[in-house]
Formats: sequence, structure tokens, C-alpha cells
Amino acid sequence: MRRAEQPSRRTVLAAAVAAAVTAGAGPAAADPEAPMTTDTADPARAVPARTVDNRAWVSYGDWHGGTAKGTRAVAGTRPGVVIAKPAGTADYKDPHTGTTAAWEYGTWTSPVHRLAVPATEAIVSWNAHTPAGTWIQAEIKGTYTDGTSTPWYVMGRWAAGDQDIRRTSVDDQSDGRSTVWTDTLAIDDASTGLRLTAYRLRLTLYRKPGGKATPTVWRLGAMGSDVPDRFTVPASAPGLAKELAVPRYSQEIHKGQYPEYDNGGEAWCSPTSSQMVIEYWGGRLTDGQLAWVDPSYADPQVCHAARFTYDHQYAGCGNWPFNAAYAATFKGLQGVVTRLGSLTDLETLIAAGIPAITSQSFLKEELTGAGYGTAGHLMTVIGFTAGGDVIANDPFSESNEAVRRVYRRREWENIWLRTKRYNASGKVVSGTGGVCYLYFPARPTAAQRKALADVGVRV
Repeated sequence: MRRAEQPSRRTVLAAAVAAAVTAGAGPAAADPEAPMTTDTADPARAVPARTVDNRAWVSYGDWHGGTAKGTRAVAGTRPGVVIAKPAGTADYKDPHTGTTAAWEYGTWTSPVHRLAVPATEAIVSWNAHTPAGTWIQAEIKGTYTDGTSTPWYVMGRWAAGDQDIRRTSVDDQSDGRSTVWTDTLAIDDASTGLRLTAYRLRLTLYRKPGGKATPTVWRLGAMGSDVPDRFTVPASAPGLAKELAVPRYSQEIHKGQYPEYDNGGEAWCSPTSSQMVIEYWGGRLTDGQLAWVDPSYADPQVCHAARFTYDHQYAGCGNWPFNAAYAATFKGLQGVVTRLGSLTDLETLIAAGIPAITSQSFLKEELTGAGYGTAGHLMTVIGFTAGGDVIANDPFSESNEAVRRVYRRREWENIWLRTKRYNASGKVVSGTGGVCYLYFPARPTAAQRKALADVGVRV
């Protein structure tokens, strides 16, 4: 089944019934809380009505300001956090291999971040280096409007490779008021007025006992949002004519290849889009890295992206933070998951040379020229025509040459930013509300830094 026929995670979020809480891995359930201190740093916001709050920990001061147990902050051109003297050893049974192994670990916990936008949803993303024999776990603990707290929710167990553990999200996490759906923490019933007003993030860094290798986490952050329910959004006025030279890759030419990764290329819109933008920034895979791919397959780097973004619990390549983390495994790149508020935000990024990978869902007749309908699909916005229409590299195309598309501005803006829509059966389901991945240099130019700040992303 191709991704276009599968329900989006937001459709699931809107209809889901809360599930039972499962225990976290390793030390997470037993790790006592450190005293809470408030972190008041907020990113710049150029749009007063923004419904998104981003906070990222990226500097040496950020890492030094957290609570460390067995970890330490490291300085340099790309500051981060690493294992120092491990805090202990814990067993982890990999649910996808059945293998139980002991791991040394250390933790780093952020200060409390108080959300400028009390949120119905939160998505955690990270950038890290995990050499062989290491992996990381990212968690979030939220505070509700009534002052009570969520449990520590696991938002991902991740390694760049797949030899030590299987990269995975964690199902069945809920406290009856909020639930984790793959990569998104969501309030179960937003109509009650319940919101998340603050959160803390926790990293657990793991390595094989007795080893010297350590994960290095360079970036950790969360995007909280409270996007209003809407079937239509206000139209924005065109403001830019520019096109970026982003490589074009089709997911469809990989149909049937490596079906163990989400049924093959027909479902690979997310990793295909990721690989396009990674290569736009100069990221390249070596012959050695691609040696596992059947040499008869074109564009083996797309197969590689699918394998190394694959979430073994979700059973797909569309885990949003896993794609951002994959991008950051390429030298000199960062990746984040966020929401934008308008095509004006996208124009701001394109003007600075930053393409965006966007998530949208629509009926065939709602997007002229697409030729298909989808319950969830990723494509890459690479520019705008003189008339303001959207130029996109759409991986759901029959060939690489057919990937570049021009979509009508008003149609495209509405299907991307809305949160409610009607499906083919006439049922009300959800839209993604402006979700996108942004990949950009670890050391951005002044213009790139300003553009990212203008759309609420700290670098």
C-alpha cells in the first residue's frame, strides 16, 4: 500500500482513544527528577499571530545549563553533550530483535521551558552522532494548565545505524489526558481547554559497557503548537519569484525495492524528499555506504535514506524527527521539525536559499496537476513563480524528470495549512497544519540565520 492510501498520523490523532502507559527503557522510569529551574529563552517571532513555540538547546551554555548525570557538555565549533563517567548500567530488550543487552548510560535533562503558546501538540527532534556501539533516547515531560504533569514520554530510541538497536518510536504511552502517537505528543481532547504550558526534555545516552565511544548530541528541541481547527486558511499575497536548484528524485522508480522498509519505494516520499534537500546542501554518500544496495537500482542513495529513516515500530519511513536526525548525520547539516504559518514564511526561507519539506493531505481534485489524492504526503518546496505559484519537487512522480511541479498557490497553501478536511467518503479528518522539515547548515550565513529566526527557528 502506498503512503497516499494510508491514514495520516493527524487523522489518527483526531480519532484515537487513549492507550495505556508503557514503561520507558533503561533508567528512565527510576531516574529521580532534578529541581526545576525556568529557562526563559525564546526564539524571535516575526509574525505576531504565530501559533507555534520552538525551543532548541544548541550552545555550550545551553548544554552546561542542564542537569547532567553521567554526561558533560563539550565546547567547540559544534557544542554538544557526551557520556562522561556513566551514571550506571541498564538492560534494554530490543522489541524488534528480541535481544537483551546491557548498556552504560548517562542522562542530560533540560531546564523547564515555558511555552509562549500553550500547546495541544509537541514534537521533539534532535541531531546527534552515534558511532557503533551507541544510541540515544529522547523524552519529554509536560506540565498541564492545571499544574499537574505528564509522565516522562519516550519520543524516540534512535541510532544512525541499525546494527546495535532497531530505531523505534514507542506505542501505548498515555496518562488518559495526553497520548504519544509515533512522533507527536497530543492532548486527547483539546475541546476541554487542556493544554501543555511547559515541558522538560531528557536525553539518555547509551554505550556498550567498558567502551570509550559516546554519542554526541548537538541539538535537542521541541515544537509546541496550538493550531486552530480550520478547513480554510487566509490567502497570502505573493512576494517572491525565485527557484532553488534542488536535485530531483522520484520515489516511484523504487517501487518494489526493499519491501522490508515500508513496502518499498511507493511509500518513500519522506526519505526521498530528505535526500533531495541533503544533496542540495552538498551531502553525499560514499560508495562504501551504498555497497549494500543492489547495483542495478538507480539512485541508491534513496534506498539508503529509506533504510536509515525507517521506524521499526511505526513500520514506515515517515517518522518526522527520524528524518531530521538522518539529515544531521551528514557533515555540517542540522535538521528540525516545525510548523510554519503561511506561504510568506516559506518565501522568507526560499529567499535565503533554504528549501522546505512539507507535509500535506488532499483529494485529487483539490490540487490541480497532482494527479493523485493522499492521506499524507511529503514534497519539497523549492521556489515560487512570478505569479506566486508554488514550485515543488514532488517525489510521487513517474520519473526524476517529472518531479518538478508547479502548483496553484491558493490550492497548495490551503491543503498544507488547514487542520480539517473532508476525505473521499465525506468524513471530516485532519490535516497537518503546516508541518515541515527544515534542513540547513550547522553554521548558517547571516541571511540564513535571520530567515530561520523570522520563522521561529533558533540556530
